[in-house]
Amino acid sequence: MVKQQYSPLSPEGWMLALFSSKAARSGCVVRRNVRDVERYVGRHAFEQELLRRGYHAVENAGQLVIF
Repeated sequence: MVKQQYSPLSPEGWMLALFSSKAARSGCVVRRNVRDVERYVGRHAFEQELLRRGYHAVENAGQLVIF
């Protein structure tokens, strides 16, 4: 079985890196720049992934705070 590799700049790779980060896996709060979310993934796709995974996020001072 070959594990699929994603480019870190692809939307899938970016979200995989975010949600598999040490902080996210241990239940800590994770922050990302709104500009980066919109650039790499798109806000709608990001919000859909948050819902699918059961996470919540708020926007504050240009940052998305994910918990």
